[in-house]
Formats: sequence, structure tokens, C-alpha cells
Amino acid sequence: MIDSTFGFIGFGLIGGSIAKGIKRANPSARIMAYMRTRAKLEQAQRDGIVDLILDGPCESLRECDIVFLCTPVEYNASYLSEIRPYLKPGAILTDVGSTKSDIHKVVTELGMEDVFVGGHPMAGSEKTGYENATDHLLENAYYIITPTSKSRKEDVDRMVEVAKAIDSIPIVLDYQKHDRIVAAISHLPHLIASSLVNLVKDSDDPEGRMKLLAAGGFKDITRIASSSPEMWEQICMTNTGNIIDLMDDYIKALSDIRDELHKKNGTAIYDLFDSSRSYRNSFTERARGSVTPDYSFTVDIVDEPGAISTLACILSARGISMSNIGINHNREHGEGALRITFYDENSMNAAWAQLKKYNYELIKTP
Repeated sequence: MIDSTFGFIGFGLIGGSIAKGIKRANPSARIMAYMRTRAKLEQAQRDGIVDLILDGPCESLRECDIVFLCTPVEYNASYLSEIRPYLKPGAILTDVGSTKSDIHKVVTELGMEDVFVGGHPMAGSEKTGYENATDHLLENAYYIITPTSKSRKEDVDRMVEVAKAIDSIPIVLDYQKHDRIVAAISHLPHLIASSLVNLVKDSDDPEGRMKLLAAGGFKDITRIASSSPEMWEQICMTNTGNIIDLMDDYIKALSDIRDELHKKNGTAIYDLFDSSRSYRNSFTERARGSVTPDYSFTVDIVDEPGAISTLACILSARGISMSNIGINHNREHGEGALRITFYDENSMNAAWAQLKKYNYELIKTP
């Protein structure tokens, strides 16, 4: 299947990364793509990723075995009827949206259930666009595949094969179950993180002391509040029912915690932290989840002239790139004085091994 011809409508971070992963698995695979910013497609063509630039859904799509919808989630469904006339017999239409119910509903209304197999690669980056796409962005990331009631087994198997070829971990899941799961593990947490940040902003004193001291733990647990507001508005508007249901449960849980605090019930509060710690420690570290990973660790380093430049030279000598480096002013959870962030897990692991050779004391981030 990886020898096939693939079409892409939309060619940003996810679409570009899938295409690069396909080309890495088999350079002879043929890829055609359309997006509004033609200059980026021309760059992808120079990179050897795109073989044919499209001006939109057109006759050329008849050559495709799989067509990926990779536009923003609110626009994917609008392309369904445009693409349908150009699908050859046996071709698959899929998407990469992080919510599935809306597009599955339109697929059903258009009578396209026999050609559509939904998809959600659970990976991303704080950066967007084809220019930030990589052939390994989806490595070890879950790739959720959501068939319709009329999807053929062989079509589902083909999507599983593509996911495996780009080194993702395919999971076949009912689309309604998918949307409830991601509401719990991704969509509601983003809303909580953003509301926590705004709570601190609105509660801060005129001198901004809360903001000053927010580095460290608070900044870590609210990191996802820095995500794209445009993207998260779209996500919340396409999975509203599940988010509200789980938000109601969360509000009740907070209310129960508040009641136990009023009663000074230390046992209940201890059980809260003990239960959450045990459950969180059982999470797998084998695969990426729906929230973009934070590839970082801290270093216990003395603040003296040349200390940071020495460390940076050690890493650069090995070709290890850092995405960010800075002083960690809030270290109440045992972090080191210097926090280093990397673009990917391989870079982080290589940096860890290299700095260990020089006897730096390193601390993993929670």
C-alpha cells in the first residue's frame, strides 16, 4: 500500500509530516497536494516530497489510492462533496481531524460511508505549517482510525498499514468513543489550563507577583494554554457535547474537593493525591498522547560566568539542537537551576547522555 499514489487537500504540519513519512518509507510513492499557499507546495516539490501540485480538487485525484483531508477541522467536511466525483473505485478518503463526529455526520448525509475511513494522528507541535513538518513527527504517536458502519475491512487494513509505515501506532476506534476520549484527555484539559492561567491573571496584584512566581510547576501544568486559540476554538465547537458532559463531572469533582477542604478532611485530600499519583504513574511512556510532549529536563548548575556557554558548546559539538534554554527561577519541586528544551525525544535523550558524561546533575521534568 505504501507504493500507492496519495492525494492531500491541505498540506500543513500534519499533512506534510504524513507525506514526508510516506516518502521516507518508500521514496517511489507518488504524492500530489493542494493548499492555498502555493509557495509552500513549490518548496515541498523542491524537497522531493510533492510530485504534483494541484490547483484544487480535480481530475488528477482519480489517480489516488488514498486522499487525505488535512485542512483545519471546520473545513474538512466542506471538501467531501467536491472530492467525491474524483475518487476512483476502491479509493479511500480519510481525514486527520482531532474531532470525528461532525465529519462522520456529513459523510453519512452525503452517502459516502463506503469510501470514508476517518483518522486522527495524535501528534502535533507548537509550531505550524509545512515548514515545520518532519518525517518523524508521527513516530510512536497513536494514529486513531475511525471506520464508518459501511467501511470495508480491507480499507481499514490499508489505513492501518499506512499508519505503521510512518511508524505510528494504529488504533481502530468507534468515532463517537474517540470524541469522548479526547474530550477527557485533551479538550477539557486545554480549557482547564487556559482558565487557570486567566484565574491567576485576574487574581494577580498590581505588582504582578503571581506572574513573577508562576515559573516552574504552574508554568508546566499550564503549558498547553499556549496553544493556538483559533485551532482550539474550532475543536471546542466540534466536540461541545462531550466537553460539557465531562466539564459537569469535573465541576462536581471540584465541588466535592471544596467540601472536604471545608471539613478539614485530610484523609480525603490524601486519598485524592494518592489515587491520582498511582493512576498517573501507570500511564505508558511508550507512545505520545494527545497533548504535545515537552522534551525537556533541568540541570543543577552553578550560576557562574561561562557555565551556560560551556554546556551549549558540549551539545553543539555533537550536533544537538536546543529549542529553548533558560533559568528556572521556581524550583520548589526539586528541579535544577537551568531548564533545557529540545525539538524531539531523540535530541533530548542524546543531550542527556552527553551531559551525563561530563558529570552534570540532571533532573527529569515531571
